[in-house]
Amino acid sequence: MGTILVAFIVFGLLVIFHELGHFAVAKFVGIKVHEFAIGMGPRLLKVKKRETEYSLRILPIGGYVKMEGEDEASSDAGSFNNKPIWARMAVLIAGPFMNFVLAILLFSMIFYSLGFPTTIIDRVAPGFPAEQVGLRSGDQIIAINEDAITNWDQIVRRINGSREEEINITLLREGAEKKFQVTPIINKETNQAIIGITPTAEKSLAKSITTSVDRMFFIMGGMMEFLGNLFGGKASTEDVVGPVGIIHLVGEAAKTSIYNVMSLAALISINLGIVNLIPIPALDGGRLLFLLFEGISGRPIDPEKEGFIHLIGFVLLMVLMLFIAYKDIIRFDLF
Repeated sequence: MGTILVAFIVFGLLVIFHELGHFAVAKFVGIKVHEFAIGMGPRLLKVKKRETEYSLRILPIGGYVKMEGEDEASSDAGSFNNKPIWARMAVLIAGPFMNFVLAILLFSMIFYSLGFPTTIIDRVAPGFPAEQVGLRSGDQIIAINEDAITNWDQIVRRINGSREEEINITLLREGAEKKFQVTPIINKETNQAIIGITPTAEKSLAKSITTSVDRMFFIMGGMMEFLGNLFGGKASTEDVVGPVGIIHLVGEAAKTSIYNVMSLAALISINLGIVNLIPIPALDGGRLLFLLFEGISGRPIDPEKEGFIHLIGFVLLMVLMLFIAYKDIIRFDLF
């Protein structure tokens, strides 16, 4: 029960940050907000303050900010569609942006608590390629295949990108530059190329933040590559998880440590931000596409027609979500 509770807290945090972005910018630019909802379906709790109703709904699969005139015609001065295009775009972008901010906050907390990985080797695993070619604890990696190295994520990316092909590692040992050739092996559990090294860790608030930003862009790059492969038919939908799968994975992470939960939450938050920017009706990216068309054509699309298109998109997304939930239940053997 405790792990499920942690999973719901994490999922709620992701949704709150996302919707808070929409809500805060909408208020800032003078858009009237009727409801700030966490979850979908029937209301469990609601509180109304001024013009906005704050509600908690029964299904923990998302949330929304209901704004005046977003999906219907309105002459109200506080209507979404009566605001300049830049203001409406800012409102839509703010949701995914806050997911990226949350990821940076979570990674920064982890790195500051545990220390962030450096380019200096802490441990060389016995029997692995790194030990076999002579790498040692204390060596500082400065280049791989002549590409300069400034952080640990770059090391991971270069090694994994090589798969099982030989790479050239340049490092500093006691002030002297040395070169080694090493051939990675594939970790069967993670399907990642490794050479058997772990990094030393340092604690610094400033470096924790900058490392967190680097980590976020590293994950974003991997996510974009996966989406490209998925839409290109080169990746399997078996790698896609929905809310049920997320709850299960967070619950499993909660059995190990709070840092694993935070790391997974940051990863999911980045993915949520990117997915919401995909130009599909009902998602923020779909709404941005309509605004882009309005900016190019010089005339707005009928709000009710646009709202109908987004409604169809929402229904299709719900059907897809149910299908993914079913696949998650089967995959993780939850019943």
